[in-house]
Amino acid sequence: MDVPDQIMSDEQLDVISQRFRVLSDPMRLKILHNLRGGELTVGSLVERTGASQPNVSKHLSILRGAGLVNRRQDGNLAYFSIGAPFVFQLCDIVCEGIRKEFEQKQSTFL
Repeated sequence: MDVPDQIMSDEQLDVISQRFRVLSDPMRLKILHNLRGGELTVGSLVERTGASQPNVSKHLSILRGAGLVNRRQDGNLAYFSIGAPFVFQLCDIVCEGIRKEFEQKQSTFL
């Protein structure tokens, strides 16, 4: 097991923990997944997620506050895009770990 070169402060750990809390909600992950292909309006996200407009807006506000999405206003429409592309690397790492874990469990029962 690798030992970190630097001890993290409580404040640093708190910021990291807050970011993971933002990413722990399935609807927020669904929104991020939909934005992976490019910027979308709130209305488009409502259609794609099946959630209500107030619900999508609430989650976008949280994602924006965490710096994970950007907002661009064009007339009456607000467009949202990914503000932190690293989030997909993190998701890919987690998905790959889950896939490997599933394969190992599955092979146990074959």
